Amino acid sequence: MGSLGAWVGERGFGRPAGAVGRVGGWLMVRANGMTEKHVVKLAGLRPKDHVVVLGPGPGVGLRWAGKYAAVVVGVDPSKTMLIAAKHRSLDLVETGKVQLIQGDAASTHQPDESANVVLSVNNVHLWPDRQAGLAEVHRILKPAGRLIVAVHKKWASHDLSAEVTEAGFTDVTTSTWNPPTRTAGPATILTAQKA
Repeated sequence: MGSLGAWVGERGFGRPAGAVGRVGGWLMVRANGMTEKHVVKLAGLRPKDHVVVLGPGPGVGLRWAGKYAAVVVGVDPSKTMLIAAKHRSLDLVETGKVQLIQGDAASTHQPDESANVVLSVNNVHLWPDRQAGLAEVHRILKPAGRLIVAVHKKWASHDLSAEVTEAGFTDVTTSTWNPPTRTAGPATILTAQKA
């Protein structure tokens, strides 16, 4: 049963695939949607901003960010989630305002210093190599660019602030946000800036 649970967790949420991944995406919309919208609002996106969303899943936050920024790039390792995100933001994809790329936190395929803001909601704990992911985020952010990470409090690493600081970020702060819904628990929100 343990290996079945791990398989379902990986196929439903880690790297969603197939029918299990589609169910996982539906659950993500319900559990993460409010937090994704909150993080986009917290980012205070401007019309000229270039935003990278790491692990956009089914695309709730991606679409929300696309309403405010010039360009929003969603980077996800899951083809199933990229299809769902494209479906959710088809009008923005067709105009080029939203772009979707298969990759992960450590391999975004973005140019150096190209993004003003990088967002990640409820997936930093799934990054295979968090140090490599943070180094990649640092590489693609412009000077003074901002990183905003939200993660369910129960999955938040006590070392995340230290890891972000070690990766070269400054003004690292954490707070707790309680989504106004029963489908999601408290989230730890980390904000940081590239020096």
